[in-house]
This record gives sequence, C-alpha cells and structure tokens, in this order.
Amino acid sequence: MTLLLKNREISALFAIIALFGLLIALDSDNFSLQTLGMIFASAQILCLLAMGAALVMFTRNIDVSVGSIVGLCAITVGAVLNQGGGLSVAVACALGVGLLAGTFNGLLVVGLRIPAIVATLGTLGLYRGIMLLWTGGKWIEGLPDSLKSLAAPLALGISPLGWLVMVILLAGAWLLARTAPGRDFYATGDNVAAARQLGVAVNRTRILAFALNGMLAGCGGIIFAAQIGFIPNQTGSGLEMKAIAACVLGGISLLGGTGTLVGAFLGAFFLTQIDTVLVLLRLPAWWNDFIAGLVLLGVLVLDGRLRQALARHQRQLKYSRFQPGNPPASQHNTPPPAAKNKEVA
Repeated sequence: MTLLLKNREISALFAIIALFGLLIALDSDNFSLQTLGMIFASAQILCLLAMGAALVMFTRNIDVSVGSIVGLCAITVGAVLNQGGGLSVAVACALGVGLLAGTFNGLLVVGLRIPAIVATLGTLGLYRGIMLLWTGGKWIEGLPDSLKSLAAPLALGISPLGWLVMVILLAGAWLLARTAPGRDFYATGDNVAAARQLGVAVNRTRILAFALNGMLAGCGGIIFAAQIGFIPNQTGSGLEMKAIAACVLGGISLLGGTGTLVGAFLGAFFLTQIDTVLVLLRLPAWWNDFIAGLVLLGVLVLDGRLRQALARHQRQLKYSRFQPGNPPASQHNTPPPAAKNKEVA
C-alpha cells in the first residue's frame, strides 16, 4: 500500500496492464503490437498536454486554456503552410505562438496576481476567439504531405512526432529529478515561503511553468494538424479537462509539489486506452466520457481511502512507543539507580 502511494506511476501502469488484460480476455483477436502503437499515436497530444499541465500543477497552479492554445497553434501551422511558408517556419511559428500564450498566462497569474483558474478561463475564451476571428470560423484544409509525413510510422511503428514525445518525456523527467531548476518546481508548489528563503526564484519558476505548458500545447497543435490532415474550427475543445484528469490519475497533486511527468504520461495513456478499448469492443461512443469519468472517480476515492489508511498507520507507529510496555526512547539511555549510586560513591 505504501509503495503504491509513494509511486503512483506503478499503480497507473498496473491499471494500463489490467485494461489490456481485459481486452485480451474479451477479444484476443483485437490485441496486437499494432493496437499498442495505435493507442500511443492517439495518446500523443494528450500526453504532451498532461506533461505541460503537470509542470503548472507542480507549482500549485492550474491552466484550463491549453485546449484553446492547441487549436490556435494548429491554425498557425495550417495558415503558414497554406500561405507558402516552409514546414520549419510553420513549426517554429506554432511553437512561438504556444510559448507567447503560455507566458501571457503566467504574467497574468504572477504579475497581476489573478488566480490561475480565473486567468486561464479568461484566456481560454480569448485564444478561442482569436482562432475563430483568424479563420472566419472556417476549417483549414489542403495541408501539404510534408506535414502529414511527420505522423507517418517510422522506426518500430512510431512516427517522428511520437519519438519526439518520448524524448520530451525522458528529458523532462531527468531535468526535474536531477537538476536544481527542476527541483524548483516542486519547492515552489510545496512551500512558497520556504522556497523563497532557500533562494528559489518563485515568480520566475511559475512563469516558466506556464510558458513550457504553452509550448507543449503548441507541439500538440502540430501533432493534431499532422495526424488529421485538416483543422476544424473547434480543434482542442475539451482537451484541458482531460489533461488535468490524466495528471490526477498519474498521481499529480492539485495542491502542488508532488508527482512526476512519467505519472502524467501514464495517466494520459490510460485515458486514451479507455477510448480505444471501447471502440475495439464496439461500444457506442457516448459511453466514453461516462466510463472515463467513472474510472477517474474510482481512482480518486481509492486514493483517498489509501491515504487515510496510510495516515492511520503512521500515527500508530508514531505513538506505539508510548503504549504500556514501551517506555519512551529517552528512558532507554538512562542508567539504572544502582549505577547512579555507584557513580556517586
């Protein structure tokens, strides 16, 4: 129990394996390595958004505008390409738009001291409005094959963009665990006053978290455009809630300072896996949100119960030494009365 609470990645991984086991038991013909690759391809956008949301949640904040940033960055890619720009220019513009949007969110929260949920609710509508005004509410179609080729399977059946997601995951996990700037994210979310006393640039760390979140959303917009081949006017709608849910499933605390990018990645994969398994089992599409929400509530209830049990266990260990027959530790080193008398004599 203690191991699962301290390593939520393990519990998320167990859930993924159990769901695959259920699929194999119900219909083994639908499971193969190709199925695994298909789920990962479908999960790439949500994985990026979950990792970005995790960075913000580490600092005890939340960003609900990433779905709109995904749509805005996807529109940027399509607009630049359709106007004759090169692929590298389009990608750079999309990442720049994502970075600027995330930085603007951070400045609202840090500079103007607006609560993160309020600020990003405002920018959610702002970025969506910019996207619709830019396109006139129309879809962007006719994207070139050079962009679509980025989503085509390459080594081990994984696309170049899929490998990019894996590189971001590994690099981000290493930086958070092994570098001082990475540990600043946790320190900021765990205890702001203590972090400031330790010399952590709290405001800079918060802005950086929002900026990186926006850039990862920009990557998600690029992947969306490459995989779909066209860009609807509602691209990215609802993804922000799924990203936060994936973080919670992966063990990211809403109170900040706890969790890993690996946990966020696994939570996003698990949510996508649920949708894919329902499709393979030929269940109606309207069951997806219901079952995903039910699973999320179940995980939260189980997590709460386990944490309460762990807290009771720790209290029992703490106070067990004061029970009859277990003298306090301070008495263990006290010499017996005979020894004291001998020393005096």
